[in-house]
Amino acid sequence: MGMPEIPSNLQERLRAAKSVAVLSGSGISAESGVPTFRDAQTGMWARYSPEDLATPQAFQRNPRMVWEWYQWRRQLVLEAQPNSGHLAIAAMEGRFAGFRLVTQNVDGLHQRAGSSRVLELHGNIFRNLCFREGIELDELVESIEPPPRCPHCGGPVRPGVVWFGESLSGKVFEESLRACTDADVLLVVGTSGLVHPAAGLPAHAKASGTFVVEVNPESTPISGLADVVLRDKAGPALTSLLEALP
Repeated sequence: MGMPEIPSNLQERLRAAKSVAVLSGSGISAESGVPTFRDAQTGMWARYSPEDLATPQAFQRNPRMVWEWYQWRRQLVLEAQPNSGHLAIAAMEGRFAGFRLVTQNVDGLHQRAGSSRVLELHGNIFRNLCFREGIELDELVESIEPPPRCPHCGGPVRPGVVWFGESLSGKVFEESLRACTDADVLLVVGTSGLVHPAAGLPAHAKASGTFVVEVNPESTPISGLADVVLRDKAGPALTSLLEALP
């Protein structure tokens, strides 16, 4: 299969754009072999659903199990490498004076690809928080039984991600909303458009006059409002898009 063709109206919009935003979801990470959050679990985790493990209540019931599941997920991410889609987005950052990347992903692959202007809506799996105090921790105290403990209060340590039933950081969401609505062009890459409030960002951008582009091999709720749809995976579509820039 050849590289996807970039419509002329999109090329013109990008050439005239001073600010570009990207909203990325799990689809781009899946191209690096990172299972999407709702993919079936494997091995010893096959009998659990993510919803059984990614909540504050689950952590309170069985902190060791939740911690070990996230350690397993961290190892999966460490074994993955950024793909051509991640690399193309990182290269775009240097092409536009106003560029922001808003991601629903927690795996850090964008940063490993070279992106620096990143807003992480759902946190980062490699950060650690004190479950009691909610503060980010650089140092952990190992305990006889996982998880490790907070060096300040002795409370259990949790991964620095947003769980089901938790609110996004208000500051990060406001910055993300501003990035999408202020952009001349918004690229919506590999997101299902089902997880709110992130799923509402493209609609807010469209209402503000932003030119919205969806990059996804599957139809999503975002497809109907997009000005252009590139029905392909992130890697080939974004590589073609980058090559079409002046």
